[in-house]
Amino acid sequence: MFLNVHSSYSLKYGTMNIASIIAQARALNIHQLVLTDINNSTGAIEFIRECIKQSIFKEADDVQEGNIPYNLKPVAGIEFRRDNQLLYFGIASNKEGMRELNEFLSYHNIHNVPLPYSAPEFKNVFVVYPFTKDFNRKLASNEFVGIRNTQLNHLYKHSLLQQKHKLVVWHPVTVSDKITYRLHEYLRAIDLNTLLTKVPDDFKCSKNEFLIPENELKICFKDYSFILENTQKLIDNCDLSVYFEPVIQSKNRFAYTKEGAEFDKVLLRRIAYKGLAYRYGKDNTIALARLEKELRIIEFKKYCAYFLITFDIVRYAMGRCKFYHVGRGSGANSIVAYCLRITDVDPIDLDLYFERFLHEKRTSPPDFDIDFSWDERETIQKYIFKKYPYWHVAFLGTMSTFKDRAIIREIGKVLGLAKDEIDSFSDQTKEWQNLQNPTYKKIKNVHNRMREMPNQRSIHAGGILISEEPITYYTALDLPPKGFPTVQWDMYEAELIGYEKFDILSQRGIGHIREAVQLIAKNKGDIVDIHDFKTFKKDPKLNGILKEGQPIGCFYIESPAMRQLLKKLKCENYLTLVAASSIIRPGVASSGMMKAFIERYHEPDKVVYLCEEMKEQLKETYGVMVYQEDVIKVCHYFAGLDLADSDVLRKAMSGKYRSKLAFDELVNKFFVSARAQGHSHELVTEVWRQISSFAGYSFSKAHSASFAVESYQSLYLKTYYPKEFMVAVLNNYGGFYSRWVYVHELQKTGAKVHLPCVNNSDVVVNIKGDEAYLGFIGIQGLESKFIEIIPAEREINGNYLDLEQFVKRTQITLEQAILLIRLGALRFTGKDKKMLLWDIYTYLGHKQKKLNHAELFNIEHKSYSLPHLENSQIEDAYNELELLGYPLNFNMFDFLKTSYRGNVMAADLNNHVGETVKMVGNYVCEKTVHTIKNTKMWFGTFLDANGDFFDTTHFPNTTPMYPFKGKGCYLILGKVVEDFSFPSIEVLKFAKLDIHLNPVAFD
Repeated sequence: MFLNVHSSYSLKYGTMNIASIIAQARALNIHQLVLTDINNSTGAIEFIRECIKQSIFKEADDVQEGNIPYNLKPVAGIEFRRDNQLLYFGIASNKEGMRELNEFLSYHNIHNVPLPYSAPEFKNVFVVYPFTKDFNRKLASNEFVGIRNTQLNHLYKHSLLQQKHKLVVWHPVTVSDKITYRLHEYLRAIDLNTLLTKVPDDFKCSKNEFLIPENELKICFKDYSFILENTQKLIDNCDLSVYFEPVIQSKNRFAYTKEGAEFDKVLLRRIAYKGLAYRYGKDNTIALARLEKELRIIEFKKYCAYFLITFDIVRYAMGRCKFYHVGRGSGANSIVAYCLRITDVDPIDLDLYFERFLHEKRTSPPDFDIDFSWDERETIQKYIFKKYPYWHVAFLGTMSTFKDRAIIREIGKVLGLAKDEIDSFSDQTKEWQNLQNPTYKKIKNVHNRMREMPNQRSIHAGGILISEEPITYYTALDLPPKGFPTVQWDMYEAELIGYEKFDILSQRGIGHIREAVQLIAKNKGDIVDIHDFKTFKKDPKLNGILKEGQPIGCFYIESPAMRQLLKKLKCENYLTLVAASSIIRPGVASSGMMKAFIERYHEPDKVVYLCEEMKEQLKETYGVMVYQEDVIKVCHYFAGLDLADSDVLRKAMSGKYRSKLAFDELVNKFFVSARAQGHSHELVTEVWRQISSFAGYSFSKAHSASFAVESYQSLYLKTYYPKEFMVAVLNNYGGFYSRWVYVHELQKTGAKVHLPCVNNSDVVVNIKGDEAYLGFIGIQGLESKFIEIIPAEREINGNYLDLEQFVKRTQITLEQAILLIRLGALRFTGKDKKMLLWDIYTYLGHKQKKLNHAELFNIEHKSYSLPHLENSQIEDAYNELELLGYPLNFNMFDFLKTSYRGNVMAADLNNHVGETVKMVGNYVCEKTVHTIKNTKMWFGTFLDANGDFFDTTHFPNTTPMYPFKGKGCYLILGKVVEDFSFPSIEVLKFAKLDIHLNPVAFD
């Protein structure tokens, strides 16, 4: 009887989640519900699945207890609104009806066309219009008019009585009680960006839009039994039970080839065997056996198309586009993926388990993570969307929720509070004080109800779905700013429906590598085989840089924490780097496992293993479980579980298993099987304790290995071609640090780095020999059109000869020309900045004059003699600081009023362990962490006057008194401490040093 139910997926309108709606319906003994969220079908399949699932479970319980079985029939549709006004809602009679509704809404979303005031001619959809007094038209066979019980008195002598069979019960459901109605009002105010008191009644639901017992609803219509009959008949003609699948079936494209799935098997084998010869040669029996094992599982699980589609994407990228990619994640556990060149991680070399990616008992779909350069990913995405049919390919969506501080701000705004008051309520340090404030208590009450409610739909970072049947059977599509159709639910719902996503991701590290290789070929004439990883990992120079912990600019290993770890480990090989990439993760570090691993790494002979099986499986990591694969190994070799069960247990412990009963059965199976192997109860209990305490934050070894491969590639380029590599890092917007750090690193390579110049600079940084020119794109305030025009015009018509010609050829404005002059970009003229500033006003005046590029006669401006104007180095430095964000030719230390540079330099810290020292450091970055006692402490990174890094620790008892104050140089008093030969400063006192002020400010 309830044809128009809203969940919280009716964003900023509905107040109840799917589970709450079903629970209330069951409590009220309601047997039929139609979910019709506003302009979306996000919750439709979830609603159908959960209703049927709960009915099945409850029926089983009832049979056991001798009660009458309970059934809750789910039906779904979409409510269509335009400009906050209800137009009509559609109810799907079957699966085709859901497709019609979804495609109708998708068309209007994708093409940005307003919804029509009348519904189209649906074939499998019942359309219900809201009752109005003047409703007066002939209704189609599938069209109805919904009438509320409060509107029944308007039926007297109404023309609709001539179409009595078209009237149905309309009791919308939006809230659950008076409290949630108030929440609904807050949501509407937030949505309309207005005060709570100014939300029009027409834009809110009615106060009685909550579920009531079916009998109570029938009583309201007792004098209009034909309306009840019409409503029941409509619901009876709807059946969406096809959407419920006890065992999830894959919805992805079944076959890559036109010939079908059987030909896919043949093709995958052919490509895999060809790749096997490329990777391992022709006589590697171990690799051959592994390949056959994987192919058997892939064929059994019907994932041939999934592998071939991924292979096609990679082949297109490597072949036609010449793009570089990194295949990472658990997909790197597969030798088939390695042979298809989806990944460059050798699973045999690293003892990686295919079962971590795919096995016979896996119910959730795996996926490949393929990284491309940040500026090339869109090309790959366009290829995928063009290759596969319309309605069969879409981006995965995400659902962002209301977050703590954001909710407080939103509630404060609709209450009309002042910004300062809202800010004070968001300040966690004033929590106790705020609790005494009645307004804050009101906000907190609303906040608690709104927290984690859906706020807005967005787009997944890179997940793409390619479906066998039209994806619109399961969702409508949005069109976010990226311009690709996007489903209306997230990856968790996709998994439950049966979709495996193709993760097409991006990162700047790949851009560094790609551009560096191109620059090397252009600047040095050398052709670098960046995929020659087997050579890289054995190179002593590369491993030497790792050991010293100074890989600035290199992907994943340049952060302060990673540099410290590399130095503590004295990391000088690939396997140690793979381990480091895993133990750096917060969970492992905070648990104490990082420290345990470092200790055991340096003293392997003192490691005590629990038993021989644990020693055999964990000797590579000295008895410490570092990877997810370690959990699988221990479960398999120690406890005797098969590899599939071992991975299921690993996944369950990471919180991704939904059935507690099934999980408990697996745990019991672990103990029984381990005891059957001859292990004592005490030993099994201890091994289980270690597994369960680690598995929740473990990291895939294949993922770490993929990162490590890319790190070695970056290291190779930085070691042998440092100038070109650092230019590539700058041109791909750096990495962990601010831009000036990479400019500093470029200067350290011996390159002569020049300020931007209109006759030498390009859009980005360029390098010729040892001379590098900063690009126009780094100049703050310079408009994008001039960033493009200046080098493009120079490329076509040659260098600029003087200021006047530059102005005429580029049509630059006065303000933009001043930026370039202040930065010295017009120094080719031979005139100083102040004279050029005088000249530019002569040409352009205070208002921009239209200069005719195609003048008939070149009339030169009159020149005037000027008095000598002073220029100072510090004035130039301040200009660079303002316009670039850093001074290029003026050390930050030279800004200081003091000449003191500390009594110890970073390179000498190991000789002063235990001593209290003074240092002067140029601020690089800081990191805030929370202690066990929930207090804050900080870690800082600085450069000394020699350009060497050093690190500081700021404990909670010192930092509030001596806080960070942003960029600049600091005087640091602290104790030198050492951890596994890595020195750092425990700060006692800390102050930002005074600098010489900009002389221009006092002119």
